[in-house]
Amino acid sequence: MREAYHLELGQLATNLAGMCSKVADAMELATRALLEANLSIAEQVISGDEAIDDARSECEEQAYALLALQAPVATDLRTVLAVIHAAESLERMGDLALHVAKVARRRHPAPVLPEQVQGYFAEMGRIAVALARKAEEVIHSRDVAAARAIEDADDEMDDLHRHLFTVIMNKEWEHGVASAVDVTLLGRFYERYADHAVSVAKRVVFVVTGRMPGSLTGDDL
Repeated sequence: MREAYHLELGQLATNLAGMCSKVADAMELATRALLEANLSIAEQVISGDEAIDDARSECEEQAYALLALQAPVATDLRTVLAVIHAAESLERMGDLALHVAKVARRRHPAPVLPEQVQGYFAEMGRIAVALARKAEEVIHSRDVAAARAIEDADDEMDDLHRHLFTVIMNKEWEHGVASAVDVTLLGRFYERYADHAVSVAKRVVFVVTGRMPGSLTGDDL
């Protein structure tokens, strides 16, 4: 019985790591769709979002079943609770990649991004995907130092996001209000995606140490 129980706990972590991989792939493709004005890639992200939603449901069902049937305590209980919260964050990351893809689809065949901000989004996309991949590694390794390093990497995203505003607000911006709105929304999608990756990493720290790192917002709880 106990061996089966621990196998189920291990499967929970494996499934959560699989969600990280899915949302990383989704944002990687969504960024390509955005930068290349590629409708088929955008549609691939949009149609694939259901699989991420299903993965969250599966994680939650497994977690609640363990709570009900096994009454876990200590580290095991923290693992189950962390999975429930982290799966929610990962689903939101998938939704944010979906939003990026939908913007690319809505503006097709026209490109969404003026040339002067394309470099920003290429880099924001790279950071976002890297954060999700690192979160996947941390779930497997339970490496607290690596989990905390994800928050440091998120600072790069925040810096890019802030600088994007200076570009949009500059008097030399020549692309109109609609384009400025698109760029602002897209920047927010990437920034929030990174924030949720940090939240996932913090849940791993909680599992290992029993203490939740600071600076979680209400949206992350």
